[in-house]
Amino acid sequence: MVPHQLFDSLSLMVVGAAVVMLAARPLRLPGIVSYLVAGLLLGPVFGLVADAEDTAVISEPGIVLLLFLVGLELDLGKIGEVGPVVLFAGIGQVVLTALAGWGLCGLLGFPMVEALVLGFALSISSTVVMVKVLGDRGELDSLHGRIAVGIFLIEDLFVLLALTVLKGLPAGGAPDPGAALAGVGVALAGVAVLMAAVVVFSRRALPRPFAWAASSPPTLFVWSLCWCFAVVAAAHVAGLSLEMGAFVAGLSLAQLPYTRDLQHRIKPLMNFFVAIFFVSLGAGMEFGGLSAMWWPVLATIVFVLAGKPLIVLPLVARFGYGSATSVKASLPVCQVSEFSFILLPIAAGAGLVGEHAGILLGVAGLVTMAASSPLISSGGRIAGWLARTGLPRWLGADKLRDPEPPAPLSGHVILIGMNSMGIQLAEALHRRGENVLAIDTDPRKLRGLPCATLHANIEYQSVLEEIGLARAKLVVSALRIEDANDLIAYRCREAGVPCAIHAVDLSVMENLLEHNVAYFLLPKVDSVPAQAAELRRLGLLPEGGK
Repeated sequence: MVPHQLFDSLSLMVVGAAVVMLAARPLRLPGIVSYLVAGLLLGPVFGLVADAEDTAVISEPGIVLLLFLVGLELDLGKIGEVGPVVLFAGIGQVVLTALAGWGLCGLLGFPMVEALVLGFALSISSTVVMVKVLGDRGELDSLHGRIAVGIFLIEDLFVLLALTVLKGLPAGGAPDPGAALAGVGVALAGVAVLMAAVVVFSRRALPRPFAWAASSPPTLFVWSLCWCFAVVAAAHVAGLSLEMGAFVAGLSLAQLPYTRDLQHRIKPLMNFFVAIFFVSLGAGMEFGGLSAMWWPVLATIVFVLAGKPLIVLPLVARFGYGSATSVKASLPVCQVSEFSFILLPIAAGAGLVGEHAGILLGVAGLVTMAASSPLISSGGRIAGWLARTGLPRWLGADKLRDPEPPAPLSGHVILIGMNSMGIQLAEALHRRGENVLAIDTDPRKLRGLPCATLHANIEYQSVLEEIGLARAKLVVSALRIEDANDLIAYRCREAGVPCAIHAVDLSVMENLLEHNVAYFLLPKVDSVPAQAAELRRLGLLPEGGK
């Protein structure tokens, strides 16, 4: 049974996170910042959560799922398109920023080893925060977005390497350098063996069972989690970090054609556990010595917000990208990563850092995460100002023209459900020259269609944002699922988009009429050509065509 004290603390954390997120919504703060603030209020400020260690145990699965999701999002095809700049800028950013941070923390009075750990922690940027910000701005698929995400993934690989190294160190530090090197060597060898085994297994054994499971979204979801925790268990048995196991598990599934649907399904579960983790992290923060550290904290915040982008800018600009691309690809590194908060306690357990390092990183992380979102939003203005100074051109930028931003999906027809009627409608609308996006939860039903397709579940808000629901010309549901059709009709009404819904029989029409459905598909009464003609008569589709 869950102890009452643990249950009470967990309840307070969930309620506190919800209240703070609601209050911070007008400020558009990243969710992680809201979680940390909620933890600060529950812990150091009001003392409602006295011991956050027990709840941190519950939140650990969130970190596993977070790394699993990072692995799932590693699209090697897209990253490969900008591979040289990603490798050069990603590795260069971590190395140069870690060295600069090491020097800064040394000047601020930290011992050499502690300064080195802090410098590395400051060099890592928040993949979760920036992917969310770039996604909300529709810039993930832009050139600068792909470069930025590639840099984040290189940073994440460095984090995983650091976690593996720390895992190889004995608790409390290693007085014998030989023993420490032996432990690290064993850990790195274990990582190599694990990755090789997972790659071979994923290529030989995973495709067929996952292809079979993909026809049932719940089965695919459970199978993916089963694979994740199986690899995590193997990593644990091998003495490796759980985070490394989760990342390798996600990476092994990332190249399968079902990745997008898995991402949408895992995110809500991950978000809950990650919220608990950051609330418990905020609740456990100590600020007793903050008054004596205001100068180091301020210097660190300035270094992260301004110094890190200025380090990345010349690394990107030397590849000749335009000023705007170079600047916008450099700005997203302007915060401390959530992985730094995972790394520092492990380093403290190994005796490498003390209490003051936690205070410095905690405050700097909180401030930079909050400031990074508006800073990214001002990327265009900052790029224009820097272009006028001539700095990007002097660094090597502007040899290539900045690409035009990709046009958002607009004026398209969203067709949901690829049963026989859905397939006929997709083919007929495509022949008429319509821009059709066909969606289904079974990837096998999407094969061979002449139009654009998406393997996804329309129930998720992230899917609605991806398909551009609010900018669609028409939404057509060929589904025979009453609850799903009600939800689609409701969301179309909220978005102000006309919809045509498959009515299995007349008994389901009353609920749909309340959502202002423009047309009902009645296959037992109307043929597909007759339905298309009626849609044209209603003005939902243009005249002409076949």
